[in-house]
Amino acid sequence: MGMGWHGVGFGADLGDAMKGKKREHVSLGRVLTLFHPYKWKVLLTFLCIVAGALLGIVPPYLTARIIDTAIGGKNLRSLVVLTILTLAAVLISGFIGVLQSYLNNIIGQRVMADMREQLYRHLMTLSLRYFGKTKLGDLLSRFNNDIGGIQNVVTSTFVNIVSSIITIAVTLVFMFWYNWELTIVTIIIIPAFAVPTRQVGRIRRKLSKATQEKLAEMGSELEETIGVSGILLVKNFARQAYETKRFTQTSQDLAQLQIKQNMIGRWFFMFISLFSSLGPALIYLVGGLEIIGLIHGNLSLGQIVAFIALQGRLYPPATSLLNVWVDVQGAAALFERIFEVFDEPCEIHDAPQAASIQAIRGKITFDDVSFSYTGAKQELRAINFTAEPGQLTALVGPSGAGKTTITMLIPRLYDAISGTVKIDDCDVKQLPLASLGEHIGMVTQETYLFHATIRQNIAYGKMDADEAEIIAAAKKANIHDFIMTLPNGYETIVGERGYKLSGGEKQRVAIARVILKNPAILILDEATSSLDSHSETMIQQALEPLMRSRTTVVIAHRLSTILAADTILVVKDGTIAEFGTHAELLHKGGMYARLYRDQFKAETERLAALGMYAPLFDEAVQEK
Repeated sequence: MGMGWHGVGFGADLGDAMKGKKREHVSLGRVLTLFHPYKWKVLLTFLCIVAGALLGIVPPYLTARIIDTAIGGKNLRSLVVLTILTLAAVLISGFIGVLQSYLNNIIGQRVMADMREQLYRHLMTLSLRYFGKTKLGDLLSRFNNDIGGIQNVVTSTFVNIVSSIITIAVTLVFMFWYNWELTIVTIIIIPAFAVPTRQVGRIRRKLSKATQEKLAEMGSELEETIGVSGILLVKNFARQAYETKRFTQTSQDLAQLQIKQNMIGRWFFMFISLFSSLGPALIYLVGGLEIIGLIHGNLSLGQIVAFIALQGRLYPPATSLLNVWVDVQGAAALFERIFEVFDEPCEIHDAPQAASIQAIRGKITFDDVSFSYTGAKQELRAINFTAEPGQLTALVGPSGAGKTTITMLIPRLYDAISGTVKIDDCDVKQLPLASLGEHIGMVTQETYLFHATIRQNIAYGKMDADEAEIIAAAKKANIHDFIMTLPNGYETIVGERGYKLSGGEKQRVAIARVILKNPAILILDEATSSLDSHSETMIQQALEPLMRSRTTVVIAHRLSTILAADTILVVKDGTIAEFGTHAELLHKGGMYARLYRDQFKAETERLAALGMYAPLFDEAVQEK
């Protein structure tokens, strides 16, 4: 049995629905690889099953002896001994059953834990592209509903299959040895059980998949509407009635699917119960006719009773196997949804010869870089520029021009489709992702904080930071004084996505986090967009010495953010339309000059009034 999630199957699939090109990856062999780490426990479970099956035929046999030999022969000693042996067999079988149940639970729950952990671990390796096209509610449904839905299959169904098969085999061998004629009578009706099972399983599978998809849809609706941001939007637009109606419809659809799923095959299993009663009736009929003498035979009353008891060991496992078939068909849809995530390719990964880097100077080079999110359209085309160590490079341009995309290629959140992105003249694809993450810090426009304390959110930049380092970072971000005004100080819970803090406060916590990380390369995506003028000034004063000692790439729409840039890249339609310093670009009178005239005029006047900027090139811009 191969290790991992891509194990080759044993040639058996989980039902016909697993066959075909679309579902080849849900083979029984692949599912069984989940149990490989616990093979010795599985083997012990198998031995318990065999022992339990062998002990299970002892009481019927001893019962026949009690009736025919002890009671029929009025032998008190045999009666006592056989009774004690029967009780001992039942007791030992019970102990073995408890041990088997304990092993089932250990194996099953650990396999479930392994699936959750490996699913999460795999998600951590996927690129942003995958998360951009997949709903969060659907991913949560894979963890909660899909993995939870297969729990019964993982914890007990496979064991039940093996147990049922072994029990049936052992019982049939003993029955044929004991009386082959009554055995034929017993098994002649079993084929009637299996006739409708195939169709029932197919219907159950389709309903199971539809149910899980509806659960995922419900999860997405909940995640979108009852989070802080979602409920605020709903209330602002007075859409409570609309969202309630939408959720109610989804809930009703889900309830209808679950009713169908739970009821499918119930008529079939009712007839199975009828066949189970027919077996003992036939034994009583045939055995009674022999004892009465109407047909030739030498059956005893004890043998008839024993065979009725043995049927009790035969029919329930047979019925269980049919039930299991239907359950497995339903679980197959869930395994398919889980394996779909595991089969999602890891687009961005370490090169085989990638070597960790202890320190970098911070030189960034884009060499004829092109990029596409979908393959149909190139968002970036032939991007060329170099940011020297310690330089401040500003990206400006209209929304959707590709500025954020450029910054995402530096830490390999995405990979270029052509060209090369380099750090210190080394292709980033040849550097370990972990090393890139250690040396690059980002503050994004949409600040994200965990539902945790301010201390924990800042310390996320350096997990082993001590108190002094955290406070120093907060002071540099000009957020320390504010934190100290809070009743719980650094232990204040910020709420979901930092909802308890203002936009500027959240942004300063995020900046403190990256200051604490102390990266060689700093990427600021409109990092001061949420701040008022006073706070922005304080943050810029705090960031200036930080930016001087490292390579900084800034995306900004505010003039004050880019005035000190060593190089300004003007991005338009995925290309570098212009580059140069602020003064050089104003003299050119091109796109940057127009942006300056249209977007920065009011801010220029404000800064000039404060004595922070002298519009030396206004006349040149007007002339252009």
